[in-house]
Amino acid sequence: MLSRVSSNRLIFAVLLMSGIYLHIPFCKKACHYCDFHFSTSRQQETIVIAAMHREIVLRKDFLSAPISTIYFGGGTPSLLSSETIAQLLETVHQHFSISPEAEITLEANPDDISPALALAWKQAGINRISLGIQSFRNQWLQWMNRAHHAEQSVQAIKDLQAAGFNNISIDLIFGMPEQTLEAWKQEIETALQFGIPHLSCYALTPEPKTALWHMIESGKTLQIDSDQQARMFLLLMEHLEHAGYEHYEISNFALPGNRSRHNSAYWKRIPYLGIGPSAHSYNGDERMWNIKNNSLYQKAIEEGRLPLTVEKLSPAEHWNEFIMIALRTREGIDLTEVENRWGKKEVDQLLEDAIGKRERQLLQFEDNHLRLTREGKLLADQIAADFFRVP
Repeated sequence: MLSRVSSNRLIFAVLLMSGIYLHIPFCKKACHYCDFHFSTSRQQETIVIAAMHREIVLRKDFLSAPISTIYFGGGTPSLLSSETIAQLLETVHQHFSISPEAEITLEANPDDISPALALAWKQAGINRISLGIQSFRNQWLQWMNRAHHAEQSVQAIKDLQAAGFNNISIDLIFGMPEQTLEAWKQEIETALQFGIPHLSCYALTPEPKTALWHMIESGKTLQIDSDQQARMFLLLMEHLEHAGYEHYEISNFALPGNRSRHNSAYWKRIPYLGIGPSAHSYNGDERMWNIKNNSLYQKAIEEGRLPLTVEKLSPAEHWNEFIMIALRTREGIDLTEVENRWGKKEVDQLLEDAIGKRERQLLQFEDNHLRLTREGKLLADQIAADFFRVP
């Protein structure tokens, strides 16, 4: 067990580390549920990647702390050649101080993976793969308009493991119309067969203006059954916790020692830099995001301009983000941190506001932390909103 002194040093060391996110805005197909920024045309790939190299140089002074995580997201980063990925990593290394133990994640789709490519990623420096499986059943993959099929998912896992990737995460989606509890249980059990150390599991959500949203609005598909999704989430928590997974964030489960370090830094509100169209950054006081347009992004960067929108967080927004993010994590709201940042009065007010939720067994108070119970996790957003301040 770490002593208090060594534990504090470890926490201090973590807080000094930062992360870099690189948004690759290209996909083969448009998934019905996706509202991220991407293009299914790759005609601009070369100029956008060139602009990302230039943006890295332009923003080399944004982070002063060493970089502990690098994350290729999208879009579909696995569409890029291994050489392109290696070149982006080289540019990052040239202009930032990268920890030798840095976690370097690549989001990948199963249909892009081959034994040779998996080895090439390994040689380029990638040491963690986030695999967008979404479902092990072709029925749902077709319904979601995914580009791969179930057999490719299984083969992709095997190819990654054979290449030496031990740190693999897979994404699964649950709560499709007419999906049964038994079918969802089979999805979970399939994932567990491969010894995957990290799972990110999301309830299907019809985001505005997505294809799924229009399908529901027009009656082409059934409405989402939120009660069924709640039952599926309870089944998921029970099944994975029984299998030894730590439910460390609302949508994320990890075997011991396999938490996503990059996403964990987001949840601890550690500064990070986002590179690429639509990518977000955070410096501790401001949030900023690049324009969601590949052509305008590339043109601005070529002219030496950063196509950023900057938002300075108000005191109320700092509070609301802290509450929302903290409640989603296993650790919950640290009342010592609340007192250090906002004062004892706010601790007393939080505890008073939490009385009803504790009585309903939605929140528990332990070790000077307020944490969601299993039932409370079903209402996480609503509970957090009840503690918000009006900006």
